[in-house]
Amino acid sequence: MHTPVLLQQAIENLNVRLGSLYIDATFGEGGYSSEILKKGGRVLAIDWDIDQLKNYGLRITDLKLIQGNFSEIEKIAKENDFFPIDGVVFDLGLSMKQIEESGRGFSYNRPDEPLDMRLSLDNKLTAKDLIKELSEEELYEVFAKNSEEIKSKEIAYEVKKRKKMETVSDLIYVIDKALGFKSNQTYARIFQALRIELNDEFENLKKGLKGAVDILKKDGRVVVVSFHSLEDRIVKNFVKEKKLKFLFKKPIRGFRSFERSAKLRTIIK
Repeated sequence: MHTPVLLQQAIENLNVRLGSLYIDATFGEGGYSSEILKKGGRVLAIDWDIDQLKNYGLRITDLKLIQGNFSEIEKIAKENDFFPIDGVVFDLGLSMKQIEESGRGFSYNRPDEPLDMRLSLDNKLTAKDLIKELSEEELYEVFAKNSEEIKSKEIAYEVKKRKKMETVSDLIYVIDKALGFKSNQTYARIFQALRIELNDEFENLKKGLKGAVDILKKDGRVVVVSFHSLEDRIVKNFVKEKKLKFLFKKPIRGFRSFERSAKLRTIIK
């Protein structure tokens, strides 16, 4: 089982109590759910990707697994008579299994994979379809809005200019052409921007946060681990708009090289 970034810090901030109700809004490979169960909490876990539940659902007992989008967290909790809750954890990153085994082109390090990028196969539109559907100007807006990449305009131009856009290597090729050099940082930003747009991740996060707080007990906690400055901004704006508070003013950050983009914030109702 893959250990999530900042797992122990997230569990500590969740303040798990024996017999209390917790929702793992992004089940993934079950890391958070396992730790909550070890501490005696009761867990309802949600994942949009049915493959995640198929792969790990039978390995964890005393856990209710639901295939769904966390944007509907309130509806899912009420349908399963699992509310009011004591805490929720959202981990907004991909699981290692999704990256390494899904074959959906989430990573720029997998050149032969198709440009799919769907978090759920229920979504009929793939990243390849999205690229084909959007105009050059619309594609530029997706890159600029979701990644804040300064070369978004040039990359959008090269993407729409190229006739073949089927695999990860095709997208890497046009990014290189637009930049005039190779850049892993730019690859990561553009791949992330497409994935976010395709899966409506920012809007789902806003809905998920609202739904979580609406079913949260007084003094309950919502732990969010984000990997993107715009995700973190959504969390901060939500807390401000709802007049909530953070457990700590500053986020807890990852300290190892591959964790440095991670930020953990804990909302208290």
